[in-house]
Amino acid sequence: MAERVWERYLTEQDKAHLALAPAPRKGGGSKPALLLVDMYRWVFGDEPEPLIKAVKTWPGSCGLSGWEALPHIQRLLTEARALGIPVVHIWGMENVPGWRDTGPRDGPKLPDTEASRDRKRRHYDLLPEVAPIEGELQLRKKTPSVFLGTPLAALLYGLRVDTVVVAGETTSGCVRASVVDAKSYRFKVIVPEECVFDRHEAAHAINLFDMDQKYADVIPVDETVEYLISVAAEKVPA
Repeated sequence: MAERVWERYLTEQDKAHLALAPAPRKGGGSKPALLLVDMYRWVFGDEPEPLIKAVKTWPGSCGLSGWEALPHIQRLLTEARALGIPVVHIWGMENVPGWRDTGPRDGPKLPDTEASRDRKRRHYDLLPEVAPIEGELQLRKKTPSVFLGTPLAALLYGLRVDTVVVAGETTSGCVRASVVDAKSYRFKVIVPEECVFDRHEAAHAINLFDMDQKYADVIPVDETVEYLISVAAEKVPA
């Protein structure tokens, strides 16, 4: 495998320990589902822009990292749909007491204009490129994790799902919280590296490293697609 995104952030001691005790692969099960986390307008904006420019109009933007991840997420979603893999769209909601009371993310104070009010109205609009289609589950959440306070675990158990593939944002926030909870619910977890993103490069890299060490297999999207195809093929009668 090519150099991992987190390697440049590791110390010499980290590398020495990993040489002695590399993290084992956890593997996927026979019944996966795809979870798309927080794929809403607020973190993308209306067009690709570098982070420092983007936050001047979309304070919650992840800059170019979201737009760079989008084609990979679209590919993953297309493959899952073609293979009959369950897809669940989960995203946050406004005005949740005690969490994000002022919106998805505070940033530079914007003038109160019609344009800024329009952007605020569209904060939680799902991106059309990965919007749900008929038959796909849709849930709203009030916490970082897609599991806490939602019926997601029960829905997945009902579908006999044993593995979740997690895509979306942010790597260090809602993705990580969801991965930890998925593992706590005893699901196997796969994180396609190119299909998650964050506004902070170091946080993205180290959280991928930590999830790969403890809770999930962080693997390339190509390998993820191969896994989905392999489990789908096992269900096709000879």
